[in-house]
Amino acid sequence: MPTFPQGALDVVDAAGAEAATRVLESAPELAVDLEADAMHAFRARLCFLQLGTDADIFLFDTLQPGVDPRLLVPLMADPERTKFFHAAQGDLQFLAEAGVRVRGLFDTHRAVTLLGWPKVGLADLAREKLGIELPKEHQQSDFSLRPLPPGMRDYIANDVRYLCELGRQVRDACREADILEEVLLDCARMCDEAAARPETGAEYKPKLSRSGLSSAQYALAHAIAQGLHKKRLEWAEKDNVPMGRMLSNMAITDLALKQPNTHKDLARAAGVRGAVVRAHGDAILGLIREQQEKAARGELDLDRETKGPRDPHRRKREDALKAFRIDQATARKVTPSVILTNPLMDALAANPPSNTEALTQLPYFGEKRVRLYGEKLVALLAPYPVLGS
Repeated sequence: MPTFPQGALDVVDAAGAEAATRVLESAPELAVDLEADAMHAFRARLCFLQLGTDADIFLFDTLQPGVDPRLLVPLMADPERTKFFHAAQGDLQFLAEAGVRVRGLFDTHRAVTLLGWPKVGLADLAREKLGIELPKEHQQSDFSLRPLPPGMRDYIANDVRYLCELGRQVRDACREADILEEVLLDCARMCDEAAARPETGAEYKPKLSRSGLSSAQYALAHAIAQGLHKKRLEWAEKDNVPMGRMLSNMAITDLALKQPNTHKDLARAAGVRGAVVRAHGDAILGLIREQQEKAARGELDLDRETKGPRDPHRRKREDALKAFRIDQATARKVTPSVILTNPLMDALAANPPSNTEALTQLPYFGEKRVRLYGEKLVALLAPYPVLGS
């Protein structure tokens, strides 16, 4: 049974951060995690950055003056030093926003997903591989609290305490399954694509089914949803709470489709909290009436989607690639995403390669895929060229 670091060291000032960084520089592999107050604030802040080795755990309190994540830039950017994360995508965005880019990532969550393991959570891996139970009660806690309660401190330390050993075991499993190159390529993609987090709410797109709706009804529902989204951002920022605490996406969808007329109707809508009805009910109902009146006057844009030139072969390429991926995955006894990840599927469907040389230029495709599938993919997609190219 491997041994694990005991306790954890709190990093609360510039001198402590510099000393911890010097210790970490001697480790060839690091476990990394972070905590934010995303469940408790409008714009989440990085509250802790946890780093672990086989000997030490350091809890960087990034809310303290002088504890600057940028001290770790050379360490994190070193591609020869493995950084074990679990479900790294959001963490990479927080770090990028703080000025820290990661190279040498091994994401255990992504790896076990590609391995096809049925349980991919960190607690699941710790239980099944190490026989260790990790508590989950602080997953939605407010990590901006100071001082941090002892139970929460233990919780964040445990997120990296076992991760180096788990990472090595998962990496060995990838090597045994002959998918390590594919995993590392996808980890590299995650690092390259990580950027500072988008503005809160910027990525919102109403999920409205067109089924049963006329173009005019869909345009009205879309306008209501967008208007409510803007309102919830305004209210949430003022109260410094997550926008979903004002109105969840589910609530916005229900309101946009049902369009209540009274406070009583509003309170019956899915996911609408009583406190929101009391504080903002008049504004919500007023917005709905305003958009209904615009629709009645014909002032809403019925064609909301910008359509480019139609590619008549796009669907055929997508269907051919899906069948190819399943066939090859069955033959190799791996998950379909090992053969081609979804981003690679999209890239190939949009721009089919004319030869294998084109595949060597496709980011994150890799030498192994060129060797195994290059000629097959070129032949597969040849009947479906992009017209006019």
